[in-house]
Amino acid sequence: MAKQILRINMSALKATYEPIPEKWVRWGGRGLTSAIVFDEVDPTCHPLGPNNKLVIAPGWVSGSPAAPSSGRTSFGGKSPLTGGIKEANSGGLSSQKIAKLGLAAIILEGMPKDGKWYEIFINKDGVQFEDAADLVGKGMYEVDKLMWAKYSNKPAVIGIGPVGEMKLSNAGVSVNDPENEPGRYAGRGGLGAVMGARGVKVMVVDDTGGPGVELANKELFTEGRKKLTAAIQAHDLTKKDGGLWTFGTNVLMNIINEAGGLPTRGFSSGQFEGAAKISGEAVVENIEARGGVGTKHHACHPGCIMQCSSIYPHEDGTAFVSVIEYETSWSLGANCGIDDIEYIAQATWECNDIGLDTIEAGNAIAIAMEGGYLEFGDKAGALKTFDDIRQGTPMGRIMGQGTEATAKALGVFRVPTVKGQAMPAYEPRAIKGIGVTYATTPMGADHTSGYTIAPEIAGVGGKVDPLDNTDKAGLSLTFQAATAFIDSTGYCLFIAFPILDIAEGWAGMAESVAGVTGIEMTGDDVISIGKEILKMERLFNEAAGFTSADDRLPEFMREEELPPHNVKWTMSNEDLDQVYAWVHEEA
Repeated sequence: MAKQILRINMSALKATYEPIPEKWVRWGGRGLTSAIVFDEVDPTCHPLGPNNKLVIAPGWVSGSPAAPSSGRTSFGGKSPLTGGIKEANSGGLSSQKIAKLGLAAIILEGMPKDGKWYEIFINKDGVQFEDAADLVGKGMYEVDKLMWAKYSNKPAVIGIGPVGEMKLSNAGVSVNDPENEPGRYAGRGGLGAVMGARGVKVMVVDDTGGPGVELANKELFTEGRKKLTAAIQAHDLTKKDGGLWTFGTNVLMNIINEAGGLPTRGFSSGQFEGAAKISGEAVVENIEARGGVGTKHHACHPGCIMQCSSIYPHEDGTAFVSVIEYETSWSLGANCGIDDIEYIAQATWECNDIGLDTIEAGNAIAIAMEGGYLEFGDKAGALKTFDDIRQGTPMGRIMGQGTEATAKALGVFRVPTVKGQAMPAYEPRAIKGIGVTYATTPMGADHTSGYTIAPEIAGVGGKVDPLDNTDKAGLSLTFQAATAFIDSTGYCLFIAFPILDIAEGWAGMAESVAGVTGIEMTGDDVISIGKEILKMERLFNEAAGFTSADDRLPEFMREEELPPHNVKWTMSNEDLDQVYAWVHEEA
């Protein structure tokens, strides 16, 4: 059975299954979400209006047998936060279940004429629309439990919290994990608000009895899958007992702090004196001491062999939150001058429940501290902001709109954003390649768009001096293209670590995709295919009104020296403009 597109029109409350048109047939994951948005969404439309769409797509290999760590889902649309094209990526149960129903993508379009909220149930027999009035205002912890109680077979639950209902620009899309917790988020860019604007509170996906995923070339798929698996299991960062396995993504806290690239107290320093207290090592120490349901080596989706997630317990061993990521611990911790891991766990729980991206939320809180609304280090004040957002108070709505909105309300000019989106946990003045990615990616400031941290900090794929400007434009473009490809596969982005160092892994990734899809490709084609995706995204943004002036870091980073290296952002505009010059040179 060939894969299909499921189009859900909320204006007509009608679902239709369509064959994949020829122009989209070669795409999956991010490639497919961006292609559909490029073709069907007016770049000048209002992101919350009737002409935007939310596109949900599993990757090329998602749902195929034994593909390692291949449960990532791409969510795409025009971002309310940036005003440009957006792909946000999540783990959880959704990708493999959507793929096993024979679906290449779900397109959510239109707006309910009755203004009601809806619950959508999708299984092998079709689509059901139900009134979701009883779910409105509920957080995702409760919604997930209600959906598993209502539907059998432990389905995927894709939903929005109160922030998405209010259509605030920092609303993420929640996906439940194998324990039915809402800790997996397509967080960045405000796509939860796009889902909310379609009148959808929750989508439930049950793949029971679905047709599954056909393999075009089983032998090639198996060969590629084995190569990639072997690379993951051999690399120091991704293997059993390796860095990610042992400490999760928060293994980076002490590493980035030592490198002088940990943004602290609103990007005023590159080192935080309390980093060790909120690091992956501290999290693991508490998990081991408290026991109970606390666990390391947790998989955010079935079939993950890297298992960098964890379940953090209360002191009595009962479940607290999953998961305290590096980005979360930094944004809600170091960036706000707070070194209390219990506060960070509670703040993470709040974000998971009401539907906030933790990176944007922590940056907005830091701006509130910079602007004098709160003080740096104020844990009680920081936690109160989540109550304000949940209740929709005026200040809560401002902060729920993200970092730039909060800065405007409070008169703050030191705003660490690009294209309206807040920067993640790597100071671009101290790590220049990631700064180029922040500046130039169509996604707004986003480390996952081109993770040059791999060579600049971890020495993966060769060691590069993070403080040197030399050829960082070329480095960033290569990583952006490779990332666009990986985001299309359904594989976790962390496969980048082993495949950059182990050539067999890189080849295996491409071979596994070719084995599923029947598309002829090898490892040599990865960058060129990735650039095709980047080109669509770049052209969409240009049609939306973006220019080279939007590919810049904030003014204060050129003016202020960053301790401890006392460096400024010195990358030339000419170098930044060169990153995407090829888009029109090749046209």
